[in-house]
Amino acid sequence: MEERNFTPEESLLLISKTIEETKQKFQENGHIIVLWGSLTFSVFFLQYFFELVGLHKKFDIIWTCILFPLGAIYTFFYTRRKIKKNNIPKTVLGMTIEAMGWVVGMNLMILGFIFGDHLGNAIAPIFIIFLAMFLIVIGITIKFKPITIGGILMNLIGFGTFLVHPKYYGFSLMLGAVVGLILPGILLNKAKKKEYV
Repeated sequence: MEERNFTPEESLLLISKTIEETKQKFQENGHIIVLWGSLTFSVFFLQYFFELVGLHKKFDIIWTCILFPLGAIYTFFYTRRKIKKNNIPKTVLGMTIEAMGWVVGMNLMILGFIFGDHLGNAIAPIFIIFLAMFLIVIGITIKFKPITIGGILMNLIGFGTFLVHPKYYGFSLMLGAVVGLILPGILLNKAKKKEYV
């Protein structure tokens, strides 16, 4: 295969096209961001609810956290099917973000389920900060400010969580889910709909 030298204009055009294709892929799957925000909010809301009504012994944290692996399974099969069906091109940026998402998600699950006792009170802030870093990278990569701003706000919530009592960590996680995932995901879906109008 012959190596080709691009002019600066061609290089810039190629980079812009890659960013646009990656952004399109995320807009096509914007509901996935809302899904993960809703799952995070629901898990911690249910934990508070079960605690409040005295059912926390019957519905241990494991029963609510099962929603995360179910969300991962849905995300995997949905995005795989959508990419094949719509013949969405794979870009280096898209593949990098996708791989980073799976790495961050798997690490958060391992930290929570296996090393949660070792992390103690730091588990919630670390969870929030990891997720925030991932969102900031997505927002910057696809040049979508609401996701970047949501990630920055979520990062600040993560740092602030170190300053509150651990019994309020669930509220920090719910607030982070709304600010960092649900609202930016809704805005991403609206941006997609505006393109089609």
